[in-house]
Amino acid sequence: MVLAHSEGRTRTTGLARSAGQLVCVSGWLHRFRRLARVSFLVIRDGYGTSQVVVEDPEQIELLDRLNAETVLRVCGLAVANPQAPNGVEIQHPEIEVITPAPEPPPFDLFRPAIPAQLPTLLDYAPVALRHPRQRALFRVQAASLRGYRRTLDQLGFTEVCTPKIVASATEGGANVFTIDYLGRPAYLAQSPQFYKQMMVGIFERVYETGPVFRAEPHDTARHLNEYVSLDAEMGFIENHRTVMGALRDVVAGMLAQIAQDEAGSLELLGIELPSVPAIIPSIHFSEAQALIARETGENLAGELDLSPANERWLGDWAAREHGSDFLFVTGYPMAKRPFYTHPDPERPEYSNSFDLIFRGLELVTGGQRLHRYDDYLAALAERGLSPEPFEGYLAAFKYGMPPHGGFALGLERWVARLAGIANVRETTLFPRDLHRLVP
Repeated sequence: MVLAHSEGRTRTTGLARSAGQLVCVSGWLHRFRRLARVSFLVIRDGYGTSQVVVEDPEQIELLDRLNAETVLRVCGLAVANPQAPNGVEIQHPEIEVITPAPEPPPFDLFRPAIPAQLPTLLDYAPVALRHPRQRALFRVQAASLRGYRRTLDQLGFTEVCTPKIVASATEGGANVFTIDYLGRPAYLAQSPQFYKQMMVGIFERVYETGPVFRAEPHDTARHLNEYVSLDAEMGFIENHRTVMGALRDVVAGMLAQIAQDEAGSLELLGIELPSVPAIIPSIHFSEAQALIARETGENLAGELDLSPANERWLGDWAAREHGSDFLFVTGYPMAKRPFYTHPDPERPEYSNSFDLIFRGLELVTGGQRLHRYDDYLAALAERGLSPEPFEGYLAAFKYGMPPHGGFALGLERWVARLAGIANVRETTLFPRDLHRLVP
């Protein structure tokens, strides 16, 4: 059989619209099942899988010799079959081997889940990520990014791209990677914080998506040394609650985009998307501590932050008392927040800042920033920091900055929490942590 349109290509997801037509599909040999009377080839492309009915003895012998993940081109007649993926299978195929796989993959990719532990998945990430379930996680991630950008674009934000090599530590701390920058020390950015604040003086509202780096020797299921941060900063705010309102809309927009674009991925992963309340419930840090202490008997006196166990408890409380998967905790102690954080005018020992807890895990940190130059000098002096390393940053505040604030959301942690995955490395393409630099 010679196909008149043999140079064309149909995606596996497009076969349902092609029943009765001659089609060509290109992809990987996902699985070959040799049976007594008829055999079945499952071919996988970047979008899904398709079933091919193979009856020719020579083709059966060819496919039987090939390793899984061999790259193929299959042309044939698309025929409706309710039992086949997408309701269509390919019959009377012509099969072309494009790239033979020299050896079989280290695990079967046709099974519902990869039968391997996480370290093995990470060691063989270029292959493991081909599995439909693993791939679906990153389709959800991509849809999240689209929703993030779309929502902020609609809110009048401008996307910016700031440097990742900086002259000083963003937070004024020591958890930075030092690099040799043409003979002088420099650092990998912990966040775009300084730059996005500067950009408020230019665009008023800005956002960024990009990598950030933390030189912290964590070896936990929730921390990475490089991750994707979704940052936003906005000017002319009333206080941190203005930022919280914008963040609520961003989270709702991300979820709406996932629901619109990735219904198949959600079904494959078994994800039930949460609803976002019109107003996300909130509790002050001091009230949260008192509530936890009263209900659990835990002594939290002198604690400046919430432990992971505290966050889980508050997540359960928010679901039980407010029917919400989301909870804002506001007013963290100033001693725990970066020097640029704006204090609460009524209770200056507390800050105009917040964390957003999602299903018992801190997902977003944000708040109002200082906006007066003299306040910055005082804040740095109070923490024993010299203003000299921050001169380029502080210059923006010499020339007038409006009240402003922003937030940062960890993309990998967001997807892990949506999918109910315990280890954030599974939602990171190629994790960088205490032990891993390859692949």
